[in-house]
Amino acid sequence: MRVIVVDGSGPIGLWTVERLRARGCDAVLEAAGPAGNTAYAEPWSVALAGAHAVVDVSGLPSCQAGVLSEDTGLRIDEAVVARQLCRTTADLITAGASAGVRHHIALSMVGADRLSDSPFFRALHRRDRFIERSGIPYSLISTTQPYESVDDMADASTEDWVVWVPPVRARPVAGAEVASFLADVASSAPLLSAREIAGPEQIRLDSFVSAALTRPSEYRRVYADADSPYFGARLTDDCLLPGPEARIARVRYHEWLAARGDGQLPGRPLP
Repeated sequence: MRVIVVDGSGPIGLWTVERLRARGCDAVLEAAGPAGNTAYAEPWSVALAGAHAVVDVSGLPSCQAGVLSEDTGLRIDEAVVARQLCRTTADLITAGASAGVRHHIALSMVGADRLSDSPFFRALHRRDRFIERSGIPYSLISTTQPYESVDDMADASTEDWVVWVPPVRARPVAGAEVASFLADVASSAPLLSAREIAGPEQIRLDSFVSAALTRPSEYRRVYADADSPYFGARLTDDCLLPGPEARIARVRYHEWLAARGDGQLPGRPLP
């Protein structure tokens, strides 16, 4: 079975390919097209030729979604983000229909439907609804914050040399386990619905970030601030938590941090 994995940047796409290949699939990693590039549909028709499934993991929040400055933090242009997410999805669906793709899998974020004041999450939620209404066989997988995103999250929350993070509850998860879930779904029949995956333990978001900023060269300090935004969203205490039917991963955060300290895991997303 041939599966195309589409990624913007980060290790989850690569790990998904590795897990699909371990299952005997012919899996290939492709880069997502640049924002607003309306000429990208033709290359997708070539890349998707003979593919049974497409796994799109290019929609996770990152500093690349906006303009980052140490004085003002992250500023997100919703129109640019929406154009990138929806254009990539529309091109993949159009090219996939022509190529005979029978399963479209997209990675989203837990809480995207609740964070309506965030330009990024409004755009992501619009993309998710587009997939659900497209009429294609699909599976929508929503993840909590991947452990691997913690440095990017700290960068997005830095203003005037201080990392301001809302002290809300979250259940971050190892990206490798998200990749395993995606590989399981891609190897199965379309869910025709959304499913969630979350980490095994609950942790405050400010504690999640501060535990990772322990390098001797780290000059920033994390402060809890309920009014600080998370990628443009104002958070309530439970808005990042998954529902009761979520798949619960196994790797705990302290185990991931220990492995990263030993050089076994990347501290930042791969280029």
